[in-house]
Amino acid sequence: MGGLSIGHWLIVLLVVVLVFGSSKLANLGGDLGRALRGFKKGMSEDEDKAAQLRADPPAQTETPEAARDRVER
Repeated sequence: MGGLSIGHWLIVLLVVVLVFGSSKLANLGGDLGRALRGFKKGMSEDEDKAAQLRADPPAQTETPEAARDRVER
């Protein structure tokens, strides 16, 4: 009781296709695929950037106070 059988899922799929049409569903699938690829690409770029920062940390920048002291000398 409460579980959906394969017959129920087929009826739901049929209703979705009738409501949205097969071309809209194909476009939706393509859009979803592009979004997932973009997300994966962004995640891998972030991981690469983090690994690069761990391997080669950015140079320490001079604080305004240190720059002022250097100029005053």
